[in-house]
Amino acid sequence: QEQLVESGGGSVPVGGSLRLSCAASKYMYSTYSMGWFRQAPGKEREGVAAIDMDGSTNYANSVKGRFTISQDKARNTLYLQMNSLKPEDTAMYYCAANLVVFTIPPSLLERNFGYWGQGTQVTVSS
Repeated sequence: QEQLVESGGGSVPVGGSLRLSCAASKYMYSTYSMGWFRQAPGKEREGVAAIDMDGSTNYANSVKGRFTISQDKARNTLYLQMNSLKPEDTAMYYCAANLVVFTIPPSLLERNFGYWGQGTQVTVSS
C-alpha cells in the first residue's frame, strides 16, 4: 500500500531548527522525485524542496540557504533539515511523491505530485 508518513514537526522559537522525516513505502520510493510542500492558514500550498533519485535538489527561493532536503534510500526515508526558522515558515508540511514527470531540476509543482502524506505542523514563534 502506498504510504507517506511525516514526523518531526513541533514548535520552535525564531532562529531554531527542526528536522522533518518522511517514511515512504518501498513503492513510493520508486518515483521520479520526492518533495516537501507547506501550507499556511489562508494560503495555497507551495513547494519547498525536492530531490530526485540521483540526489539533485531544488529549493524555493524563500528557503534557500536555510533548508536542506536529503534522503536515505536504504531506509526509504526523506528528510528536511530546517535551520534559522522564521515566523513565516509556520505551516503544515507535507511529504509528496512525484510519479508523473522527470525534470531537471526536480519539480516543485504541486500538480506533478500524486501521493501525499497527512502532514506535520511546524510553528515558529517570535
